[in-house]
Amino acid sequence: MNPSHASSEAVPRLARIIPRDSHPISRSKISRDALRVLYRLRETGFDAYLVGGCVRDLILGLDPKDFDVATNALPEQVKRLFRNCRLVGRRFRLAHVFFGREIIEVATFRASGASLLADESATEEIPGDETDADSVPPGGDEVVDVEDSRDLHDFGESLERVVDQSGRILRDNAYGTIDEDIWRRDFTCNALYYSIADFSVWDFCQGFEDIKARRLRLIGDPETRYREDPVRMLRAARFQAKLGFEIEPATAEPIANLNSLLRGVPPARLFDETLKLFLTGHGAASYRVLLERGLLDELLPNVAAFARKHRGSAPERMLIQGLLNTDERVRTDRPVTPSFLFTLLLYGPIGLAIEKRPQAEWHKVSTILDAVDTAMHEVYARMAVHRRFILSMRDVFALQPRLEAPRGRRALRTLGHPRFRAAFDLLQLRAASGMADKAIAEWWGRLQSASPEQRAFMSEAIARTGSADEGHGSSGGCDRRRRRGERRQERGGGGPSG
Repeated sequence: MNPSHASSEAVPRLARIIPRDSHPISRSKISRDALRVLYRLRETGFDAYLVGGCVRDLILGLDPKDFDVATNALPEQVKRLFRNCRLVGRRFRLAHVFFGREIIEVATFRASGASLLADESATEEIPGDETDADSVPPGGDEVVDVEDSRDLHDFGESLERVVDQSGRILRDNAYGTIDEDIWRRDFTCNALYYSIADFSVWDFCQGFEDIKARRLRLIGDPETRYREDPVRMLRAARFQAKLGFEIEPATAEPIANLNSLLRGVPPARLFDETLKLFLTGHGAASYRVLLERGLLDELLPNVAAFARKHRGSAPERMLIQGLLNTDERVRTDRPVTPSFLFTLLLYGPIGLAIEKRPQAEWHKVSTILDAVDTAMHEVYARMAVHRRFILSMRDVFALQPRLEAPRGRRALRTLGHPRFRAAFDLLQLRAASGMADKAIAEWWGRLQSASPEQRAFMSEAIARTGSADEGHGSSGGCDRRRRRGERRQERGGGGPSG
């Protein structure tokens, strides 16, 4: 049964209603599973809207990564409607409706409560590490299974809204109406509601105009909003990078003075936000925006310090090219890995740590791994990077000396290493930036595509001559070896056994 306080039979006076013929959103572009959730809520007497980034992207003509629903149904009521539903969230209580790999997130309208507001907690799909069979959990340590958490079963007053001394929201589960819900959202471009009842778009704060102007503007007082949730500064940077929007001056101005508030954000949440910034198809632009806004100094201080001191250096050129390559992989739906991302980001700081040792030790694996651990120690102070990603990154760095000096059968064994492909990708980037021998990188490329016989010849040749150009891994190399045997026979050598 519909909660009486959330009825919206009458349109809220604050809303501007944009009819179907005045906006570009078509149901053909909306996920079939999202439509199932919307219609089911509507059929059982509840209000149901698409909300947030999916509406923004549909207006821009983009394909949304995920679809979020807002309703006046309470989380427990949503769960009763969908057997494939779980309640999650300690910070913001949500219902997740599962359809195979797709999750439709359903949030109940929340009360405004003056300045004590909360963002929508929509998550974006983050490409996992297919090599490591890893996946990145959305929401970091803020997401828990309500059904398995006894202290979250009741709608007690203590759970409704909690803030810390700086004004950061810790919990917000006070429910309200749609015209109250709008004021808890962050940016105007994310504050549009698509009604399944008549296919109209409800706009409370000129978000439709801001999208058309490609303008990013916070709802409410920017300083207050950033203090409530400092991650909004990272979200602003992400939307600027992803959408190409310009941040409104009043929205941008407080960032420089408030970015230190990010130090109070849970490390797991910062890790999650870092992956959204760099592994969702706009990593190179995110790097530029984070540096420009001074946010990289708080997110990854050692990376920012290296970038400012060594602007335009070979490691930074390699990082930017690596991020561009990663963006292209995301666009073509190929797997990307957090471990390789941190390999790129930390290459410069790791190099500086190596160069502090005597030059004779630079290529020792122990020196390289110590430098990796030193760089990661600084990262751990800000964000919780999963250990499996760090172990993978250590392997990639440890393989570089072996790739730079291939020797005989060991080169063939290296091809079977589980981190070989990532290590080879790093070698190629290093070679393209002038930090490794291009001929060696090309030799490894030829070795991968060669036949078993050609691989054996190539490994023997490079062990004997030390030259990556010997044989080129072609059938011509085998022919030359056969001709040399024939000449030995003509001289009476009798071949290998002679």
